[in-house]
Amino acid sequence: MILAAGFGTRLGPLTQVRPKPMLPIAGASLVRWSTLWLRSQGVRELVINLHHLGEQIEADLGDGSELGMKIHYSHEAGKILGTGGGLRQARPWLDDGSGAPILVLNGKIMFELELADLLATHRARGSEATMVLRDDAEGIWGGSLAAGEDGRLATFLGETRPGTQPGPKMMFTGIHIFEPRFLDRVPDEGEQCIVRTAYKSLFREGGGPAVHRSEGYWWEHSTPERYLQGIRSVLDGRVALPHAPGPVVGVHASASVAADVRIEGPVHVGPGARIEAGAVLGPYAQIGAGAQVGAGVRVRNAALWPGQRLERDLIDAVEPGPAPSAV
Repeated sequence: MILAAGFGTRLGPLTQVRPKPMLPIAGASLVRWSTLWLRSQGVRELVINLHHLGEQIEADLGDGSELGMKIHYSHEAGKILGTGGGLRQARPWLDDGSGAPILVLNGKIMFELELADLLATHRARGSEATMVLRDDAEGIWGGSLAAGEDGRLATFLGETRPGTQPGPKMMFTGIHIFEPRFLDRVPDEGEQCIVRTAYKSLFREGGGPAVHRSEGYWWEHSTPERYLQGIRSVLDGRVALPHAPGPVVGVHASASVAADVRIEGPVHVGPGARIEAGAVLGPYAQIGAGAQVGAGVRVRNAALWPGQRLERDLIDAVEPGPAPSAV
């Protein structure tokens, strides 16, 4: 399941135009990148929960047949259900009675991970749930988690299991795998965060959730600044994307670029884009499919979203275009 129902308020006006999982990076939305990763790992069926502007996600991915997958959509009307509530609502699709574990991803991230390695950890530990953790290199994620020598959580939200020796402080990546019965720990009412309900319950039983440590690329895109950094990382090749549908860096063959345009790479210019005379792109310019950059305009460390026309310089910023009209 890909969790995609949040409002993305820290992105400001950007999420008035698109929901956070629809932020475009190098020719694909975040939710499409996650779906492509799942396909590359052998997954063929998934669930995505929807709320704010969720129809855009459904329009982007459809029923999944284009990708050789089957996608179910869990629509959350009214109040957002939270991670636990969203998973509980989607359980009829997630739990087919076979006992197969359930993989969950946050819809705002790009990452490197081998699913086979995660499954191996989950099976070896024999826990109800396994969280993918990583070092908190940025030092901004709270440091409230730590693994013990037994490969399970020793510290959870600042609480340490008796008799354990916690390792370095770590952070939750938003990727986890668990047995279907784990969802029984999410209450029918009240707090709906799966971390503060189901994971807290399992931790306090003593055995604790298992930990799979990831050292690969990981980035979340919850602010305009983080979004632009995510684009720079992709254009710089800092994340391996073997599941990419095409080149992520360069100018698409169908784009129209005037002869005197100056390109200072790396850049991404999408299909059908038009760059007019005297424009300067880059470094780190992302021009969406069908977008137009006017004559003499400079685009640097910036993203012009698909289908938009730009008549002024765009530097260290995002031009998303107008918000969709209310129905």
